[in-house]
Amino acid sequence: MTHRASLGFVLGIVLIDMLGFGIVIPVFPGLIMHLAHVSITQAAQYAGWLSAGYAAMQFVFAPVIGNLSDRFGRRPVLLAAVLALGLDYLLQAFAPAMSWLVAGRIIAGITGASFSAAYAYIADVTPPEKRASAFGLIGMAFGIGFVVGPAAGGLLGTLGPRVPFMAASALSLANFVFGWFTLRESLDADHRRAFDWRRANALSSLAVLKGQGRQVLWYVAALGVWQLANVVYPAIWTYFAIAAYGLSTKAVGIALAVVGLTAALFQGVGMRYLLPVLGERRAVIVGVISLGLSALAYAWATHIWQVYLAIAIGAFQGAVLPSISAMNSRAVDARSQGELQGAVQSIGSIAQIVGPPLYAQALARFSGPQAIADLPAMPMLLAATIGFVSLALFLKGAAGEKA
Repeated sequence: MTHRASLGFVLGIVLIDMLGFGIVIPVFPGLIMHLAHVSITQAAQYAGWLSAGYAAMQFVFAPVIGNLSDRFGRRPVLLAAVLALGLDYLLQAFAPAMSWLVAGRIIAGITGASFSAAYAYIADVTPPEKRASAFGLIGMAFGIGFVVGPAAGGLLGTLGPRVPFMAASALSLANFVFGWFTLRESLDADHRRAFDWRRANALSSLAVLKGQGRQVLWYVAALGVWQLANVVYPAIWTYFAIAAYGLSTKAVGIALAVVGLTAALFQGVGMRYLLPVLGERRAVIVGVISLGLSALAYAWATHIWQVYLAIAIGAFQGAVLPSISAMNSRAVDARSQGELQGAVQSIGSIAQIVGPPLYAQALARFSGPQAIADLPAMPMLLAATIGFVSLALFLKGAAGEKA
């Protein structure tokens, strides 16, 4: 399998995983209400706990899966994860009780931890100087899945609340069959290492990896904090847009589609032109500044065109994650890529647990009749502040790399 084809297949894994995740979003509330016999408000609370459980599983299992991929190779780990995800969606499609749905989300969290192996695969097959652009393609896959998945799920949901789960299962199982016949291993036997349970957690992994370069700790911290800043979009953007601008459901859906499309275009295409001009360090700085400027634009916006301007400005923040990830991957050797990516994903999953309630509280405190002050854009401003903390951590690591 050629380098281009290998990269394309792994990106396909990420895209199909995100499509499957997005497809079930529109029908998930209704399914929870049906299985748990609760109201929409109570269903939202159940969904919050399910999301926290999903993130908790990633926190625990991302380092395990990353380390397993360093021991047995990327191919078996990726294929096992895709197969398990397909079977998991099938389980949820026929779930007769809420407990089955809970089990399904736990399994989905474990299989979702396979993104650590996907990042490691890309690091294996991509020259160090081109990894930022390659990691940007993963962001593009996320963006496309974010746009297409929910739209497809909404259409499929008209056929029945369980149909989107069946479609997600079919996508994953078809991807498994395709990968079984086409995916080639990227990690040769000479670069594998023994699996050690004592290193299969984020803290132990980082304690070992810092021996290869202390900047690893700063980069992982920067990535974790940056993901906390970025979780503002899936966590609260819909509610913020309604509270701040009174957008209709249709307008919110269109705006979210634009968010996904601009992110996908920038990371898939724009990164190729930006990186040769700026380099990775400056690209990170530009990306964080764009987050700050977009937050200010959201705060000042009074018309829908200004909201779209804020979205366009914010697209440049797509340079941050792939650029830091590329520099981080170069800080460790080929034997440790899976371990590194597992630690990154594990630390990043904390953002999915902490972020939603943090931004929800910020919105509640600064909008509505009981608000401290009328500033619905506070979650976006808070996210921008957190983004600049991430920048400070990154620059500290980058300074150590220079030295």
